[in-house]
Amino acid sequence: MSTQKKHNSTNKKKKSLTICDVHIHMTFNNIIASITNIFGDVAVWSSAGKMGFKGSRRSTPFAAKVTIQDAMKAALDLNMRSVRSIVIKGICNARESAIREVFQMMNGKNMPPIEMIKDVTPVPHNGTKPPKKRRV
Repeated sequence: MSTQKKHNSTNKKKKSLTICDVHIHMTFNNIIASITNIFGDVAVWSSAGKMGFKGSRRSTPFAAKVTIQDAMKAALDLNMRSVRSIVIKGICNARESAIREVFQMMNGKNMPPIEMIKDVTPVPHNGTKPPKKRRV
């Protein structure tokens, strides 16, 4: 029997992220920011819960700002060169704060302008069925 140890491959190929899309999913309970490559594969993500916010503080504008900062810093470490689009989904009072923070993080990095800001919040066309009339 050989006494040779098996070595686990820890040399993972580092992801390179030149052109990316920023996806921001906002609910009343949390904020999730994902930065994807042009094919839609998630390279970096962050959430308000991951940043240490608990309870109702997770859906505040400050939590959105901190979450976007964390995701953008990680993306800049992967050599992010430009942001192609911002895709925002959900209703929350922190929408404007999150978009502003993406522009703030890009401002000093000499990046080209963003092509589009897209809102993909689902909107019902007919709403829910009303309840039956109450019988007494």
